[in-house]
Amino acid sequence: MRILVTGGAGYVGSVSVELLVDAGHKVVVLDSGASDNPAADLGGAELVRGSYGDRAAVAQLLAANRIDAVLHCAARSLVGESMQQPALYFQENVAGGIALLDGMRDAGVNRLVISSTASVYGMPEASPVREDAPLRPINVYGETKRTLEAAAGWYSRAYGLRAAALRYFNVAGASARNGEVHDPETHLIPNALKAVLGGAPLNVWGDDYPTPDGTPIRDYLHVLDLADAHRLALDATAPGDARTDAMLICNLGSGRGFSVREVIAAVERVVDRPVPRVEGPRRAGDPPELVAAIDRAREVLGWTPERSTLEEMIGSAWALASRRAA
Repeated sequence: MRILVTGGAGYVGSVSVELLVDAGHKVVVLDSGASDNPAADLGGAELVRGSYGDRAAVAQLLAANRIDAVLHCAARSLVGESMQQPALYFQENVAGGIALLDGMRDAGVNRLVISSTASVYGMPEASPVREDAPLRPINVYGETKRTLEAAAGWYSRAYGLRAAALRYFNVAGASARNGEVHDPETHLIPNALKAVLGGAPLNVWGDDYPTPDGTPIRDYLHVLDLADAHRLALDATAPGDARTDAMLICNLGSGRGFSVREVIAAVERVVDRPVPRVEGPRRAGDPPELVAAIDRAREVLGWTPERSTLEEMIGSAWALASRRAA
């Protein structure tokens, strides 16, 4: 298969590109460079600098490379930034996403996998969260991803787009070649590892949640397991595959939750040293618990999160981080 990966030089994108190339697919990466990882190893994939929001350029790129399917990993994804700059997020995530869909139509490419987010659910009423839970985003980022999913669903009905959206929870870990590099970094595990390596102490936001140890509970997914799901979802968009006769929605996670304190304790076990930290009050909008129901991904995609233990996620991230810090 010939695959275009938007945002393929970022964290999730680069690991997905790595697995797709290793599986024998021809991969072209379209990345603006706005949030990529300069150390990303794309395994021989062709890197094209540009915006997925440029309809004409996307159509030309798709046609020139005879692309069969698109994996859309590119998006603005910082919750705080989205609340401060909603115009930027709607322009890039929504208007840019529509331009991508139309560029695909212009080039006759009708297979798409959207790397989406559990942020579309907002504050779910029940956990584990199922795909039919109400979509009630509480931030601009989640709203823009919900809107793009809706657009893809209507394109599926009207134009025959064969699409899947994978709503994943907290991604962590690394491959042997690619890992998490964000600026600013907002995720728990890389910030805990940075604190261990001499960076700023880890901020722990709130210890009075209605959970066993008072800290929020989240579902964590190894980035390699996510990349596997991307590959399987791309397969499911093949012509004649009944799984994408209508747009397919799947949640991804490990199917179990870990509290902030449990994650910190696991980091300390893996690295065999304490995590410097400071504790503060809750952040507005943080729900007590978010855990994915992953039955549909198991049943429809044949996907299993094989690496998503805390020890394996933290251990893989630590191996890469410590090697880069050496």
